[in-house]
Amino acid sequence: MNTLKKIGLTALAGSLVATSVFAGEMSVTGSAGITFAGQDKTTVGNGFTMSDEITFSGGGEMDNGWTVAVSMQLDNNASGEAESATAVSNMDNRSITIGMGDAGTISFVGHGGDSALGAVDDVMPHADGNETWDTIGDATGGTASFNSISGNAVENMISYNNSSVVDGLSFTASLSPSNGGTNVESTMSYAVAYTGVDGLTVGYAMDENSEAGALQTDFTTMYAKYAYGPVTVGYQVSEEDSATAADNDEFTAYGISYAVSDDLTISYNESSYDAATIATDQEQTAIAVSYTMGSMAVTATSVSMDNAGGSTNAIDDVQGYELNLSFAF
Repeated sequence: MNTLKKIGLTALAGSLVATSVFAGEMSVTGSAGITFAGQDKTTVGNGFTMSDEITFSGGGEMDNGWTVAVSMQLDNNASGEAESATAVSNMDNRSITIGMGDAGTISFVGHGGDSALGAVDDVMPHADGNETWDTIGDATGGTASFNSISGNAVENMISYNNSSVVDGLSFTASLSPSNGGTNVESTMSYAVAYTGVDGLTVGYAMDENSEAGALQTDFTTMYAKYAYGPVTVGYQVSEEDSATAADNDEFTAYGISYAVSDDLTISYNESSYDAATIATDQEQTAIAVSYTMGSMAVTATSVSMDNAGGSTNAIDDVQGYELNLSFAF
């Protein structure tokens, strides 16, 4: 996104780790988008939706060379409700990040953050930037479809990242402690990624979710992507090992994208979800194209999903599409 403007701030009084913060700056960025989507098994709903958000980012430098960055986002649909007259604007993603030079960064996330695994649960190349499973809805009256395996959603999280210890290697760890209000007592997540070979990215991540009653569910993912000129290919496999031995699922995805030019990209993706308790796998394919014109982007995606939720009923074989026009400032 292009910075709208930068506003000088007066020096902040106070201290953090016994150091003062020098005068910082604030940037304001935002985006707005119009989407038209639909599929052949839906009988209700308006195909048009609109999204918009504004992000305020501020930062400063302490006298020991460390940095502090704050980010807060206003999102028209931050409540997670379907867009309607009752949806209200409020704070969505918000975080504070402390940069410690070669020692890495520490972030405190109040809402909207991803665990170390959640940030890489589907990193396959895709022209419109969406995750391979996140374009098509379920059929009206049909079976609920599976998403990818991404661990539990987390809030009030602390995370640590370091990419300075070994050239090309990055490490991330995150912790969401018990909030006392749900059965998930805590979520600990780790991720490593290696980019030391030109064009190649490989990674591994895991979530450990400790639940009430000494139960634990583990989520893992492994992936590899390789870019050669305008072509990028990727493969990823994720697993969920439930506290119940019979309920272990697997998600597999692969994709290829081709940059026709600096502005035009096309992609093809496939994914499958194998639920241990269901005999039939859910399978999905997607073809997407994107075209950018400065701060404006146009994307189109066509999706086919077979056996949604592992069901073999005809209603659970769904064809869908999504057209999107977005602006960034």
